[in-house]
Formats: sequence, C-alpha cells, structure tokens
Amino acid sequence: MSKPLVAANGESTTEAEAHLPATRWALAGLALSMLLPSLDTSIANTSLPILAKAFGASFQQVQWVVLAYLLAITTLIVGAGRLGDLMGRRRLLLVGISCFTFASALCGLSGNLWVLIVARAEQGLGAAIMLALTIASVSEAVPQARIGRAMGLLGTMSAIGTALGPAAGGILAATFGWPAIFLVNVPLGTVAFLLVLRHMPKERPDAKPLHGGFDPLGTVLLALTLAAYALAMTLGRGEFGALNIALLLGAVIGAGLFVHAEKRAASPLIRLAMLRDVNLSAGLAMSALVSAVMMTTLVVGPFYLSRTLGLAPAWVGVVLSSGPCVTVLSSLPAGRLVDRFGAWRTTVLGLSGIAIGTSVLSALTLAPSSFGVAGYVGPIVVTTLGYALFQASNNTAMMTGVAPDRRGVVSGMLSLSRNLGLVTGASAMAGLFAWAVGMSNAANADSAAVAFGMRVTFGVAAASMVLAIAIARRRSRHRLG
Repeated sequence: MSKPLVAANGESTTEAEAHLPATRWALAGLALSMLLPSLDTSIANTSLPILAKAFGASFQQVQWVVLAYLLAITTLIVGAGRLGDLMGRRRLLLVGISCFTFASALCGLSGNLWVLIVARAEQGLGAAIMLALTIASVSEAVPQARIGRAMGLLGTMSAIGTALGPAAGGILAATFGWPAIFLVNVPLGTVAFLLVLRHMPKERPDAKPLHGGFDPLGTVLLALTLAAYALAMTLGRGEFGALNIALLLGAVIGAGLFVHAEKRAASPLIRLAMLRDVNLSAGLAMSALVSAVMMTTLVVGPFYLSRTLGLAPAWVGVVLSSGPCVTVLSSLPAGRLVDRFGAWRTTVLGLSGIAIGTSVLSALTLAPSSFGVAGYVGPIVVTTLGYALFQASNNTAMMTGVAPDRRGVVSGMLSLSRNLGLVTGASAMAGLFAWAVGMSNAANADSAAVAFGMRVTFGVAAASMVLAIAIARRRSRHRLG
C-alpha cells in the first residue's frame, strides 16, 4: 500500500483533502490578495487626465499617483517578505490587506493631490506585503501535489488584474467619478481579509526562524538603491538625461553599500550566500529576462499595429488584449501541467514557447502586409502561452525548494526581479526600438522604419530567451548533479 503524500504544511494528502473546502476558501483569499495589488498597478493610468482636471495639476504632478504606488512596491517588497518570515506570514498578510484597504479608502476620500499621493504610497506598502506573502503562503494553504495549480491560479489573478486595470479604471471614473477607482478596493479588501483570517492556516512553529532579527540598515539601503534605479528608468519621459545618469550612479553606489552592510550584518536581509544557490539565482535571472520581454510586447506592439498595420486606436486596444486574455485562460492549465510533468521540465518548455513566439514575430515583420494582424496575434499567442507556463513552473520551482523560514524573503525577491524586469524592459527595450527606428518619437516614423525597429527589438528579445533557456538548463544540470 502506497504511503500518502506529505503536503508542505505537514499534512498527508489524504488529510489535506479532508480539509479541501477550507483549502479552497484559503486559496480564494490568496487569489484576491494577488488580484487587488495587480489591479491597482494600472487602474489609475487611464484616469490621470481626469485627476489633472479635478486637482488643477500638471501631468508631471499627477503621474506621481502612479509612481508613488509602484515605487513603494519596488522598494519595500523584499523587506516585507523578510518581516513576514520573522513575524509570521499569515499575521503580516492580514496587516498588509488592512493597510491596502484603509489606504484605498483614504485615496477615495482625498481632497488634495498630495494627500492622494501619500495615500497611494501607503497603498503600495500594503500591496508590497500582499505580493510578497501571497506566493510565500501557498505552501501552507495547499497540499504539495497541488502547488503548481495554485501558482497557476495566482498567475491568472495577476493577469486579470493587469488586463482589467485600465478598462476598469476608465469605466469607474467615467460612471461614478475618480474616487470610485480606489473605493472599489474597500469591499474586495474586506472580503480578502475575512477569508485569510478565517481559513488561512497558521504556520507551524518550526516555520519561523529560531533566532535572528530584522535588518533595518540593509532594508533602508536596498530601498534607496531600488528607488534610485526605478526613478532613473522612469523619469525623463523617454529621454535619458543628466538626472537619470545621476540616479543610476546613485543606484550603483547604493548597491555597493548594501553588499558591504549585508556582509557585516548579524541577521542580513538577504544572505549573500543565497545568491550562490543556482536554483535561486537562475530563477531570479530568468524571471527578470522574461518580464522584460513581456513588457516589450506592450511598449512596442502599439507602434507596429498603428503605424505599420494602420489599425485605428480602438482596434489596437482589442489586438493588444489578446495577450492578457490568453494568459487568463492558460494559467490554470499551465499549473496542472507543472503538477504532472514537474517544474524543471516545464520551465524549459515555457521559455522555448516565448523564444519561438518572439522569433516568429521578428521574422514576420519582413513582410507585414502579407500576414497582417494574424502575423502579430499568432506569435503573441504562442509567446503568452509560454509565459503562462514559465510563470507557474518557475514560481513552483523556487518556492518548493526554499526553507520555510526564508519563503517570505525569497518570494519578495522573486516579485522584485519581475518588477525590475518590467521597468528595464519598458526603458531599455523601448530605447532599443527608438534607436532601430531612427528617431526618438516613433509615433512620427514611417511604417517601414517601425517594422524594422520591431524586427530588431524582438530579435533581441528572442536572443534573451535563448540565454534564459541556457540558464534553465544549467539549473537543471546542477540539480541532477
């Protein structure tokens, strides 16, 4: 008679299945905890003109409504993960949901732009905690044999939030006024809080560190370093000037100070020896590369669709939505494939899909009129299917191989690598596209120049996926060895 499988929370599979209703409710709470911060990443973007008019502010001022949220997540997510390891992930997740929900209410009730910006930063703090600890808490919520499916569900929620954000923000602001784009989080956040409070199991005592503490100096240095890098990549509205260079130099200096501080810290935020773990370092590197490539489709795609294929703005939006829609539909099946075939094998399969999709997309731009919209949508579907499979498998591989007392910080590092990849893709790949087109304002370029820029940019994207596949194979060889 075969022995029952043991789940990550210490239960056998048969015991865990006996608690399946509670498991489903706990997973529902985690799914909402992933959906809400993903939704608010882009929900305010389409309402910036409305906010500028409502507060009598310039675009440069109201863009901080978006930047404050993104900067808070980027700078605080690793520290939030480590704090969860020390305090208890369930307890801190509840704090994060409460912070996010309260800040959402404050955003909606703000009568001053700068109060709104501060409230958005507080909302970003709650979002950082939620994003860091949601993935880290999966192992306590579901049996080991179902982790891939759970990761696929969380990937679906993230994709739904990202895809729905701009449309939901526009509809809510136009129908109920701009406060509605923030107030909608209050009932949803309350439901998430109650689900986690009632159904999320507490960590076992051995899941928490027996000794060690928080690293305030390392946390501050890392936050300042990441803030400098993120600002260097986002400020300037597409032009990399003296301020951007100064911020980037500050990020390099900050990184050096952070490494020096971590070597001396008794309880470092990130144990530098962890980065010598091939599984961790490879997973982080692949996550950053893949995120940069996926951001490229959102940054470069609209120029190709409008300038080369001549689509109207409404149709550009419809075509661009094909990628997020595929992610939503494929993330759960991708999780099932991970559970069946294993994370290591499906990681390479997912990366291969992205490499094939981007390569075909680059090649088809040689004759855009011959393939039309189908020549764009087909490769994008293949790329997005590969992305869904990679996300589920890489998240599973990284989180199941981590000691329980480091899951929070590793989850934070994983989310950070994804965010940095998105920021880098939006800046570096957009810069590469502008260089290949031959002018900084690609909106004025002719169709042939845009097609050439598309071909070069996605050729580089395909090459970066070949690099990611090499990293995945090295990780696999190291595991087998």
